[in-house]
Amino acid sequence: MFRLIFLILASCGIGESKRRNVLLIIADDAGFETEVYNNSVVHTPHLRSLAQRSLVFNNAFTSVSSCSPSRSTILTGLPQHQNGMYGLHQGVHHFNSFDGVQSLPLLLREANVHTGIIGKKHVGPGTVYPFDFAYTEENNSVLQVGRNITRIKLLVRKFFQNHKEEAFEERAKKEKSKDNVNEEERPFFLYVAFHDTHRCGHSQPQYGAFCEKFGNGEMGMGRIPDWTPEYYTPEQVKVPPFVPDTPAARADLAAQYTTVSRLDQGIGLVLQELRDAGYENDTLVIYSSDNGIPFPNGRTNLYDSGTAEPMLVSSPEHRERWGDTSQAYVSLLDITPTILDWFTVPYPPYSLPGSPTTPVHLTGRSLLPALVSEPSSWHTVYASQSLHEVTMYYPTRSVHQGAYHLLHNLHYRMPFPIDQDLYVSPTFQDLLNRTRLREPTHWFKSLQQYYYRERWELYDSRADPLETKNLISDPSFSAVLESLRQSLQKWQWETGDPWVCGPDYVLEDKLEPHCRPLYNGL
Repeated sequence: MFRLIFLILASCGIGESKRRNVLLIIADDAGFETEVYNNSVVHTPHLRSLAQRSLVFNNAFTSVSSCSPSRSTILTGLPQHQNGMYGLHQGVHHFNSFDGVQSLPLLLREANVHTGIIGKKHVGPGTVYPFDFAYTEENNSVLQVGRNITRIKLLVRKFFQNHKEEAFEERAKKEKSKDNVNEEERPFFLYVAFHDTHRCGHSQPQYGAFCEKFGNGEMGMGRIPDWTPEYYTPEQVKVPPFVPDTPAARADLAAQYTTVSRLDQGIGLVLQELRDAGYENDTLVIYSSDNGIPFPNGRTNLYDSGTAEPMLVSSPEHRERWGDTSQAYVSLLDITPTILDWFTVPYPPYSLPGSPTTPVHLTGRSLLPALVSEPSSWHTVYASQSLHEVTMYYPTRSVHQGAYHLLHNLHYRMPFPIDQDLYVSPTFQDLLNRTRLREPTHWFKSLQQYYYRERWELYDSRADPLETKNLISDPSFSAVLESLRQSLQKWQWETGDPWVCGPDYVLEDKLEPHCRPLYNGL
């Protein structure tokens, strides 16, 4: 019955909307190395142009700093601990969302929206994340569909051609049967997931640390026709404050910059296809990334340096804030509610294993109101990390509210794990060697401090942007600490977090969910 009501409401909502489409562009491990966010070294004219037609968010965050979990939250609006994608999807890691999750592509398909994905999918199962048009690592080389910007351009063109042909055929059928002919095409949702700027030193080292040589025309590298490679010197780069300022890290960043430029040129090609197909003036365009950059203190961490994301939202119907910036705190969990709101598609009632007796609801919000006026009360975001690779079990939960950032490291007595991509990187190898040889690391913390963390970490991230001074023991912040703890735990209960009681209590949820003490000394 609920499903029938949902389908009726969805079809009515779409019918009321006149030519509304969505283009979602997600970069891979990308950060703020763009002109949009005041990096004047790396050349990103296409992102700069998009920003002039967008609201630029300065406080956007992922809810999990890991590839597959983050992509699952983008496509479901549910944190990883709620949708079941606790870690990476591919290979030996093999994590999947729960079968019953009502994902964005699933809801849009049921609402008669034409769905497409090009690039890195990295989530499963397929029944939860269905797309009508799909060119991903599941049926192609991820290098070709995620980094070859000419191939990506042609696939975007093919999607639009298929979309128009489908509409033409549908009109022809109706004319033949003498039905009322609806001149409007059905809406589309196209998700373009670039593989730049992910590292590839672990998987395809022949192409360089960031695959910056892939397709550059040199011997054995192949040639991407639409890419004009841009190169940077180690002396040019702006080293983020949380990255060691060493020759190795600078060379690493210079390679990353080359792939940022390729990403930007690819985005330019995609947006040109959108214009050429005649959809620019009725398509909501969203640009962001999945998690922090792949450097120490970045990806896999819930510190600001691992969760802060670029985010641009461009609406042809909301031009009043084009070129403006927002200080509102927003999350990748807001992408699904925003797109559902754009299409006027309701979210259906259902339950998941974490809270079998409580209907699932989205804790994110639509960003569309922010495109009209600056929100006054959007100052809180949550994050939840369980694993990255299957061996990297280090569950952490956090809440960021205004200036204050609280992190709860459940397994704080264990060393923080390091992923394979980061481990083989020039930056981390240099950091390891300098530490081992007792040489200056030129980093803001030691490896010992990075590996071993306190159970609770509280930072004033405005006064202390590197989050180095833990205020947890300062009595003057006890009221802030208690308020944030309560807020975080409330969100965990609300989202059916199986880790809500850890590490000193066990969750008993068979009758009435509550935490039972373990008396384990924690």
